[in-house]
Amino acid sequence: MSRLRFLCSALLLVASGPVFADAASHAAQAERFLELTRADKLTMPVYAQVQQMFAQRFAEAQAPQSQRAVLEGYQAKANAALDRAIGWDKLEPDMVRLYTSNFSETELKELMAFYQSPLGRKVLEKMPTLAAQSVQISQARLQPAVPEVNKLLTEMSAELQKPKAKP
Repeated sequence: MSRLRFLCSALLLVASGPVFADAASHAAQAERFLELTRADKLTMPVYAQVQQMFAQRFAEAQAPQSQRAVLEGYQAKANAALDRAIGWDKLEPDMVRLYTSNFSETELKELMAFYQSPLGRKVLEKMPTLAAQSVQISQARLQPAVPEVNKLLTEMSAELQKPKAKP
């Protein structure tokens, strides 16, 4: 009986080898795709925004330039906090899982071929600007709705504060 168990275990181990190899190859393709698309740079706007927040607070405090080292020290501490939360070493495993769960290995290879083409390189080059401009367009279109939405929120809060009528 133990010989049968050993043979079954060995058979499962040998049969699972290609599955593990396929999963590793798939993950490697996702890693290459993420590298090609510079996914490690996705969080740069967050870092820039945080740096700007500290610089703005420094300016609002009307701190003299002689205290610029204080600003830079806090900016460095903020960068370190962001690195701990959203540094590429933290995000990459999740991003690999995201891409391997949404694209087959073949699809990732096809995507990489596209992004290595002249049109694909142009898309990669233009996408950050297009994304930023898309946000600006959306925000500009949203502005007229903000007062109405705020009014509706106020009305809802008032309605929820009314005493309930007893049946």
